[in-house]
Amino acid sequence: MESQFKADFISRWNRYFPGAGQPFAAFYGDHLHNAEVASRKGGHHCVIADFSRVLQGKSLAFNADNLGCGGGIRYCGFSSGPRPDFSYFLSYGKPGELEGERYKRDPATVNAWLNHVPEMQAPAKWLICKPFWKLEEEDHPEVIVFFDKPDVIAGLFTLANYDRKDPYGVRVPFSAGCGAVIQYPWLENQKDDPDCIMGMFDSSARPFLSKDKISFAIPMKRFEVLVRYMDESFLVTPTWDVIRRRMESH
Repeated sequence: MESQFKADFISRWNRYFPGAGQPFAAFYGDHLHNAEVASRKGGHHCVIADFSRVLQGKSLAFNADNLGCGGGIRYCGFSSGPRPDFSYFLSYGKPGELEGERYKRDPATVNAWLNHVPEMQAPAKWLICKPFWKLEEEDHPEVIVFFDKPDVIAGLFTLANYDRKDPYGVRVPFSAGCGAVIQYPWLENQKDDPDCIMGMFDSSARPFLSKDKISFAIPMKRFEVLVRYMDESFLVTPTWDVIRRRMESH
């Protein structure tokens, strides 16, 4: 990332969102970019817990060997297709065989929904996740991810719609937490006119994130545009000053 752009964003972020945490950047690479290989936990382990560590300052690298959840492996691009009996797993399960999550009414609904779910394939060996402030010149972020409180997300949501001529600058797909953080925004970044993705409404992943936070992921193509708008947008108005002062007081 170009150092001046990085400094400009940090300066504007601190000015308009005082006290809010900085985001992290996600991108793929064939070497580690000074990130640490995430440790493999025993049993099931949600990658959202590791993303929280990134927000606390750790740069981590992931692949199929150290992601501790089949969904995480898939939605980070290191496998394709759902697990066996996924339609039962996401709905009412199989008595005596498989406990269902009951996120969908029945297997038929799951199968119909899957027709709308995109696939992605990791373009390189590692998924690299780094705190924004740790990004280096040789890093090329593809997604910028915020985990924050409603006031912050409201500001990002409004900024994401600043230049849009339609009402849909932000999408909220039904998805696993990691799908909303990595898969969907990464796929959006492959488009000429990407949308932002709001997420972390997955009840299975929410225990690994603070109860008062949700996610907002911005494809890098869009992020570069939105940062340039910050100084001319609603963020400079008395309306936003009310919210900004509330952020300063907490």
